[in-house]
Amino acid sequence: MRIGTPAVTANRRLEPRTLPHDATSTRSSASPQASVFRRLERPSTRRPGSGPASLQTVGSEQLLAPQLVTRLELLRNTLRPTPHVPLAMKGMDLFAKLEYVNPIGSIKDRTAYWILKRAAERGQICDKTTVIESSSGNFASALAAFTRLVGLRFIPVIDPKISSTYESFLRRLCPTVVKVEELDDTGGYLKTRLEMVHRLCARIPHPYWPNQYGNPDAAEAHYKLTAGEICAEFDSLDYVFIGVSSAGTIAGVSRRLKERYPKVRVIAVDTEGSVIFGGPPRKRHIPGIGSSIVPPLLSHATIDDVVLVPERETVQACRELLTTHGLFAGGSSGTAFAAIKRYAPRMVASKRPTVLFLCADRGAPYLDTVFDTSWATTLH
Repeated sequence: MRIGTPAVTANRRLEPRTLPHDATSTRSSASPQASVFRRLERPSTRRPGSGPASLQTVGSEQLLAPQLVTRLELLRNTLRPTPHVPLAMKGMDLFAKLEYVNPIGSIKDRTAYWILKRAAERGQICDKTTVIESSSGNFASALAAFTRLVGLRFIPVIDPKISSTYESFLRRLCPTVVKVEELDDTGGYLKTRLEMVHRLCARIPHPYWPNQYGNPDAAEAHYKLTAGEICAEFDSLDYVFIGVSSAGTIAGVSRRLKERYPKVRVIAVDTEGSVIFGGPPRKRHIPGIGSSIVPPLLSHATIDDVVLVPERETVQACRELLTTHGLFAGGSSGTAFAAIKRYAPRMVASKRPTVLFLCADRGAPYLDTVFDTSWATTLH
């Protein structure tokens, strides 16, 4: 067990980038989701060039995208507040925020929507854009659905560790799916995926790389949306446990919560074998948590402590969430829950602490891995 790390020690704050402080409400009185999706798929009759437009310059050509901005704004109505539920846990008031009830099924729905929206507003994407991104599953699924709805082309870059559920979903929505096979120097695939993204961007016309690992819009999505909801729902918080992979969630949520609850302790959760917090690289089997690079967005986070969790404990915790608490959640959710149990003896409070963790995605894509007893026995 490793709790804490030389890279981010207790009470040490990483230097953050200033993000906008005005909250954006996640509540809307707009039409139901099904109606919104029908409107998104309906072709617009507005003439190109009429009214204000975002411009993207490619060579000498200006590409107008006013309709794209409008279509992306309509997507906002599908992202409703996600619920938090209490879980029985000795010595604390524990809550899980169920991000897997987002429309495509994960917390990355927020990231995908916000990055596309901000890119369209700045004129970085237009109707001729091809979005290209590396993902282990959730972010690609959200991008695949949202780009399809607003009329953009999307090429996901995936690897053999991706869940068969996610891969099947992507191949049904995307005409082109690129799957790398070569391991990188850490024994993972992330660096190989990123190299492929760069190659595709160099040869495909009008490419756009969302760069979920370094794009400040990813952190802003969680500052405004995810953390905005938390601040509206809780009068006080003592601890929040957040799984780290691309680091967009912890970068945005930690900053907003530190502003709202100055004494809250933000605990970063990672898996053994990940290099994010300075540990040695090792083969990892569960996607969605950990990384073979230190994501640039980590430098925008405000972190008090770190808990590293072995994958076998992630498996046990996922099953406990299902069989004891009735939550069918994915690998990073189980990792965060396991981290809470590890960290509990260190929690200091004059009263029962209020503790929150995020359930980032659903359990269904992990049926062949985390929830498969024979697969779990292969973990070291």
